[in-house]
Amino acid sequence: FLETAAYFCMKPKMGEKEVSPHSFFSIWHEFSSDFKDFWKKENKLILQERVKEAEEVCRQKKGKSLYNIRPKHDSGIVSKKCSNT
Repeated sequence: FLETAAYFCMKPKMGEKEVSPHSFFSIWHEFSSDFKDFWKKENKLILQERVKEAEEVCRQKKGKSLYNIRPKHDSGIVSKKCSNT
C-alpha cells in the first residue's frame, strides 16, 4: 500500500507520519465515482449521436426508393376482352 501511495505522490496529512488507507481511498473513491459518472454521460451522448445518424441514414434510404414503380398498362386477356366489346 505504501508503495502505491508513493507512486501517486501521496503525502501524509498534517500531524500524520504515513499516508493512511482512509485518506488515500477517500480520494480514490471520489475520482472513480466522478470518472464513472462522466463515462456514463459520454456513452449516453455517443449513443444519441449514433441513433441520430442511423435515423438520418434510414430517412435518406426511404427518400430514395430501392425500386421503381411503373404505371400499370392495360395489356393482357382482360384488357383485350374489354376493348373488343
